[in-house]
Amino acid sequence: MMISCLKGLMIAGLVAGFAGAAQAENIDIGKSEFLSSCASCHGADGKGKGPVSEQLKVPPADLTILAKTNNGVFPTNAVYETIYGSKPVVAHGTREMPIWGERFNPIVNLPHSVDPYYWQKAGPEQNPEIVVRTRILAVIDYLNRIQQK
Repeated sequence: MMISCLKGLMIAGLVAGFAGAAQAENIDIGKSEFLSSCASCHGADGKGKGPVSEQLKVPPADLTILAKTNNGVFPTNAVYETIYGSKPVVAHGTREMPIWGERFNPIVNLPHSVDPYYWQKAGPEQNPEIVVRTRILAVIDYLNRIQQK
């Protein structure tokens, strides 16, 4: 009796896991990250007119023209360094944009949750740096897809 109950629970768990994975594939992770972490300043459309943009000293950038202002090439490395926090934005003076390299770290005790998808991508080591990098790259992928032609 107990063994059949355990088998039933295992099968139900596998079915739920596969259903969740199939549903997760339909979610645009980069867009979700952007909307939850960037849209308050840059706007849901990425054009720099988010709900708090008026309160900032320096207006947020229009993120849909990054490639256009870089001779048609999306500046992946510069965007990564800006989001991560390793590249200072001199024109801003002191850094107003949050350093998402720290915020995206699931180990740092900040008020946010981390989608289990990222832990799966982190592999068996469960390295938080991989989680941070994956989250930033998801945002970069989304930004690359919303560039104006």
